[in-house]
Amino acid sequence: KALELFNKRFAEIIVSSSGPRFWGYVTGGSTPASILGDWLASIYDQNTQGINGQGDISANIELETINLLLDLFDLPKDFLGGFVTGATMSNFSCLAVARQWLGKLSGKDIAKEGVSEKLPILTATPHSSAIKSLAMLGLGSNNISKVKTLAGTREAIDISDLEAKIKELDGQAFILISSAGTVNTVDFDDFSAINKLRQKHQFWWHIDAAFGGFAACSSKHKYLVKDWEYADSITIDFHKWLNVPYESAAFFIKEKHKMLQIESFQNSNAPYLGDPLDNFSYLNFLPENSRRLRALPAWFSLIAYGKEGYQNIVDNSIDLARAFANKIEESSDFELLAPVILNNLCFSLSSPKHSDKVDSFLEELNASGKVFMTSTFYNNKHGIRASFVNWRTSKEDIDLVFAEMNKIVKTI
Repeated sequence: KALELFNKRFAEIIVSSSGPRFWGYVTGGSTPASILGDWLASIYDQNTQGINGQGDISANIELETINLLLDLFDLPKDFLGGFVTGATMSNFSCLAVARQWLGKLSGKDIAKEGVSEKLPILTATPHSSAIKSLAMLGLGSNNISKVKTLAGTREAIDISDLEAKIKELDGQAFILISSAGTVNTVDFDDFSAINKLRQKHQFWWHIDAAFGGFAACSSKHKYLVKDWEYADSITIDFHKWLNVPYESAAFFIKEKHKMLQIESFQNSNAPYLGDPLDNFSYLNFLPENSRRLRALPAWFSLIAYGKEGYQNIVDNSIDLARAFANKIEESSDFELLAPVILNNLCFSLSSPKHSDKVDSFLEELNASGKVFMTSTFYNNKHGIRASFVNWRTSKEDIDLVFAEMNKIVKTI
């Protein structure tokens, strides 16, 4: 009866966000292997915490999955990782440890004493989830010094301006939030240049690589993340380009900071939990006490398809983004707002007289049921953003969507 009611009330109107033409936000699909893993995660219904003791072994599965992911991204094994719900909680977890690190430099245990003074945070084009995390951590969403971006259509940090901002701090340690893939143009900060700055300055280096980190899977595009392994912490999502079901993400934090991590998240001093350094439990390394086995869908997908499979998914997505961009560039009705770097692109209606019709065009396009995209603003221009991360998207989908776009644009 419940299924009948669901089918009657919701099935026909629920959004097909796992489909091959859902290009809004940055939303992946679900591979068959990941769906099987998700079913089993629900069937076994684990609360994933410790690796020792009787019963549950699910934390061992999670740690094994983290190692598979480090291998996928060619990251060293000196990162400690854990699964969380999404990029927001990953950024939150990483920046909580950064906050503790910054406090310790001035002799404070912020996890116990709280934030009592302004802590310097530098960034250029942060994602909203990083700003939200600063608010939740008491660091202040307005408490950032904006670094200039490179000239033109770039969203990446201007290293010269970053150095100028560091000089203004006069030797004070700080947190740097950098980007491996901004949301509009998928721009990447220069990680090699940032790493060189660490030889002269003291700062916690965090990289938000929610989807751009998957450039590491592509032999043609891994140069974009060169030297990212030197960061203190990295955020990465899996319900995007790994194509596993919501909700799935991880933090990677350098293992040398694990004492700071424990200080930030230790659950209890109860004797039966033992020494958190000797008896590893995710209870002491991340925000949540109640956790489903989020790693299992990722484990199944990584085992099933491996590095080669994900290289194919990533390269195919990038090729499709460029094929779609080519159609836009060849059209007199549309224009690209920035060059395509990876898998996202921003475009708009090319005619100035249509500048106020972008929303109505997009609304009609989405209402067709053939595609879903989202609106955006880039360089003060109203546009539309398309994101390619779904493993099922094909050239035929590109052709179908562009034909629909051409049909609708003639009516406005």
